[in-house]
Amino acid sequence: MDCTNKKEIRVVYGDYTLGVHGEGYDYIFSYAQGGLESIVKNGYEWLYRCPKPTFWRALTDNDRGSKFHIKSGNWIAADTFIDCIDIEVITDGESQGKPIAPDNNKHGSDVYASEVSVKFTYQTIINPTTTVIVTYTVNNKGNITVNVHYVGVKGLPELPVFGLRFIMPTLADKYIYNGLSGETYPDRKKGATKGIYEVDDLSLTPYIVPQECGVRMDVDWVEIVRHTSLNNARKDISPQVLRLEKTDKEIAFSCLPYTALEIENATHHEELPPARRTVLCVYGAVRGVGGIDTWGSDVEEAYHIDAGKDITYSFKIC
Repeated sequence: MDCTNKKEIRVVYGDYTLGVHGEGYDYIFSYAQGGLESIVKNGYEWLYRCPKPTFWRALTDNDRGSKFHIKSGNWIAADTFIDCIDIEVITDGESQGKPIAPDNNKHGSDVYASEVSVKFTYQTIINPTTTVIVTYTVNNKGNITVNVHYVGVKGLPELPVFGLRFIMPTLADKYIYNGLSGETYPDRKKGATKGIYEVDDLSLTPYIVPQECGVRMDVDWVEIVRHTSLNNARKDISPQVLRLEKTDKEIAFSCLPYTALEIENATHHEELPPARRTVLCVYGAVRGVGGIDTWGSDVEEAYHIDAGKDITYSFKIC
């Protein structure tokens, strides 16, 4: 292809990474880490860790009362450790396999494409095992369409959540979204109103014991706003925005300073670690929170997540 065409994507085949570059964006996919390692927009880094599938949410008081953690606790292990068992690169519809050395030597420094997809297949460490396939497709505008597919397996306990977890280098200033008002869950959203909302406090909901909170449902888009960076040489402190949009179905998300396990480990708010990062979870399935009686009742059947059934969803990073 004509390497002078700025509408095309420049593809760099490294020994352990795949670089995808265009006007205003630079992405790095890591074979060693098994995921999308870097999202740089206009020189600003948005990732601290590779996004990975997430299966666990911090227990609510109702979860503890119904002993949900006893029934489904092995999803903590799946959330903590997961094995990337296969990687496939596809350029303009043609599979390149996993182009590592020495096979990547056939590619020169000036390789261009109109579309690049990288597919990561993950396998859980629980028994029985299951797989999750995450495919990132970059178009020539720099937009990334993320397709996430969980393969249901009979015999697994109910899922708390299923989604993809992004960890950003610094704490966000705020986020703006088009979705339901306030904190909403599948069984706690009928009183919410659809609209555009701005949240400038990423703190946990002040329950007595830190627990699951902060999910926003029926979302069309969300914009994360940050201005801080881990790059000490960066002088530009203007606000930077990363936008995520639904593709077909509405999405759910949470944007907090902590992972589910960090929240789980704290019995009081003062035991939480300092708020350094932004943890953005984009969900394809969320379990209800219950609350039918004070403690003991399980979530109603309609709001369970059957781990024996496939879950597929997608969204776009702009």
